[in-house]
Amino acid sequence: MNLKDKTVTFYVSALAVLVVVLTAFSALSFRYFSSYAAELHARSVAETVKVALTESMIHGTIDKRRQFLARVSHVPGVRQVRVIRGPAVIKQFGPGIALEQVDGQSAEDAGVVLATGKETFEITQIADELIFRAVIPYVANDHGLPNCLQCHAVSTGAVLGAVVIDIPLAEKRRNGLIAVGLISFAVLLAALAGLGVLRRMMNPLSDTAHAVQEVTAQAVGGDFSGRIQQRSADELGAIAQNINHLMEFLDREVTTIRTRVGQLMGHHLNDGGNQLALTAEMVESLVTVSQFKQAIEEDQTKLDIYLRIAEVLGQKYDFKRFSIYEVAASKNRMTPILIDDEVGAACRYCDPQITVDSSFCRARRTGHEVNAIEFPGLCTMFRPAEAGDSHICLPITQTGSAGCVVQMVISADHAPLARLLAPFIAVYLREAGPVLEAKRLMEHLRENSLRDAMTGLYNRRFLEEYIGTLVSGTQRRKSSIAVLMLDLDFFKQVNDTHGHEVGDKVLKTLADVLLRNVRSSDIAVRYGGEEFLLALMDTGAEGAMKVAEKIRAEVAATKVPVAGGMLQKTISIGVAEFPGDSDTFWQIVKFADVALYAAKAGGRNRVVRFTPEMWDVNAHY
Repeated sequence: MNLKDKTVTFYVSALAVLVVVLTAFSALSFRYFSSYAAELHARSVAETVKVALTESMIHGTIDKRRQFLARVSHVPGVRQVRVIRGPAVIKQFGPGIALEQVDGQSAEDAGVVLATGKETFEITQIADELIFRAVIPYVANDHGLPNCLQCHAVSTGAVLGAVVIDIPLAEKRRNGLIAVGLISFAVLLAALAGLGVLRRMMNPLSDTAHAVQEVTAQAVGGDFSGRIQQRSADELGAIAQNINHLMEFLDREVTTIRTRVGQLMGHHLNDGGNQLALTAEMVESLVTVSQFKQAIEEDQTKLDIYLRIAEVLGQKYDFKRFSIYEVAASKNRMTPILIDDEVGAACRYCDPQITVDSSFCRARRTGHEVNAIEFPGLCTMFRPAEAGDSHICLPITQTGSAGCVVQMVISADHAPLARLLAPFIAVYLREAGPVLEAKRLMEHLRENSLRDAMTGLYNRRFLEEYIGTLVSGTQRRKSSIAVLMLDLDFFKQVNDTHGHEVGDKVLKTLADVLLRNVRSSDIAVRYGGEEFLLALMDTGAEGAMKVAEKIRAEVAATKVPVAGGMLQKTISIGVAEFPGDSDTFWQIVKFADVALYAAKAGGRNRVVRFTPEMWDVNAHY
């Protein structure tokens, strides 16, 4: 039952109870007042009879009392009047006329009154007629003139007789019923009028409540297009207006978030389904992807990253059959890395030709997704293990081309879900690409001994050979590289005072400090004798300044044990940003060097961010 029906039902029930109570109360009131009026009438008639009989006795017309009593019995509102003589009067004057004798109907009541001297009133039924009967005693007293004792041989307080008055109540009852009916009818009319007013007042409230229910139900389902009609200018109107503003805000903001998240994921969301739930799911996926990226950045080898990708495929998205291939550095061969969680297994779902010539792999060759669910037979190298199997291949882009290929083998009943999950998996692979690229580069560097033998850092040759690859990846991701040039302050004095052996020890200690304060994806280079370079990948100048300041403070606090005590050195650091300060990496290196020079000139042991005012071609280069 809705709010309107509940309110109307309660109101109707309350009104029904009110009408019944008022009717009953009115009936009781009219009964009481009818009895009270009849009692007053009877007392008046009895007093009239007493006075008339007394006057008749005084004036000697007592023998005319028959006509008087007959006339009184015909007074409107009186059915019959009788005067019942008491025993003392009967003894003195005789039983009297017929109207003064006890009859069968009034004998019992009159006997009680004559014996006790107390009046009685009762409502009785006589011959199908409702009668109010009053029996009022006539008590002798010696007060005033004429005196009762002058005519009657009785003592004071003796009951001379009783006046019996029968008053019909049919008319009063009929009038009472009519009055009660009129009151009940008037109350009913007022109640119906009130009900009409209530329903009219409830309509806006009920309609608004129903509209709020519908709009909020749509909102729970992810649809914020519902609006509420503003039906009044009171609180209901304010509620409708506020809810409409809320729905407009949610519709606009959720659409914006959905669009932005879709852009981040490289996936366009359609307008079907619960958009709020879909958006929340995608945001949650982005958070998970961010955590995934942080985890793989801290992994030591490429295999660790491949195992994490396999964990995402198998545990998170329930792909039990998949392959991960790595494209060899020569770009001509593909090596199976993981096949269904088996490291180093042979090709299971592809023609082995791809391991000899990677150009046979469509995903490797084009660098685009291969979706054989939507386009069956798109890749001729696929070899299904079971009838009805299909596949989706996603490339992992590195250095502008596919460096890895992830293949998911899908059964027919799993195909619709796999199509929906593919964009989510692609986000993981997109984030894994730069990290795998960095790992691959680092492994390649190790193979070619592109490291400084003393410090273990990369040497300048590495920077010269591979900075192009790093820069192209940064430009493709539309990211940035922060370059830090670092130089130990007064390092020559160390060699001159303590010897080159201590100088080498100081340089090794500095290299350890640098490695502790950069990520595995960052590049640390011994650029010259006591000069070092840090390339912080995907980092802006603001973040680089924090890293530089942390390094500066740690170097200043580091103590190097030497003969005769401890040696502490400071370092000066210059910071520049690619491509924020220049679109040429080597120009950024020069800018960082200029900032380093400014740090030296400013008193050393400080970090300086490059500004255009520092650049002076004639003075420096």
